[in-house]
Amino acid sequence: MAPTGFRILPRRPTKPALVALFEGLPASIISDNLGRLTGSYGLSPRHRPGTTLLGPALTVRVRTGDNLMIHKALQLGQPGDVLVIDGGGCIDRALIGEIMKNVARARGFAGLVIDGAIRDSAAFRDDSFPCYARGVCHRGPYKDGPGEINVSVSISGMVVNPGDIVVGDDDGVVFIAPEEAEAVAAASHRKLAEEAGTLEAIERGAYDDRWIDATLLHKELVLR
Repeated sequence: MAPTGFRILPRRPTKPALVALFEGLPASIISDNLGRLTGSYGLSPRHRPGTTLLGPALTVRVRTGDNLMIHKALQLGQPGDVLVIDGGGCIDRALIGEIMKNVARARGFAGLVIDGAIRDSAAFRDDSFPCYARGVCHRGPYKDGPGEINVSVSISGMVVNPGDIVVGDDDGVVFIAPEEAEAVAAASHRKLAEEAGTLEAIERGAYDDRWIDATLLHKELVLR
């Protein structure tokens, strides 16, 4: 049995119908319906603006600056997977560059989320293949291990489990547990409709912001 820290665990499949519930939903709306407690921070889109990301997480945890197990995950992934990489948040050595990005695309991955650095940034910037990363560094990785695949990982301080649903857009990335998907998606669609109504009211000059004074009065602030 492989020791903890250097192992590959079985895949956790996610029903495609659950993933599809989040098509067209902005990350910000989903985040609002996750208590505004979850979602990446410090990870920036490295791809062409306007690109979106959606798929189940294939997770990898690596030793900082080492990408051996990322290469293995690229062999194991299935079309539609999002490769979610816990690189410890270190940006002093790149974990993925143009070659690995192109391998991921060719093998049908939906995109990359890297709590670490990339290189060949121009190749990412000019591409619509989704990639979120903490930084950019020209120094390349080592390829010795250890590392783990299909384990719980930490991304921006959040726990992401294999099979979690990943949604990304220009604002960042959020993660949804499959068992919460139906409730979160339904609440998110309702909020999206509410915000559309608010925007339409603004256009008509009928925006209702009475909640501001009501909130201040509730906090016993004397209004003038």
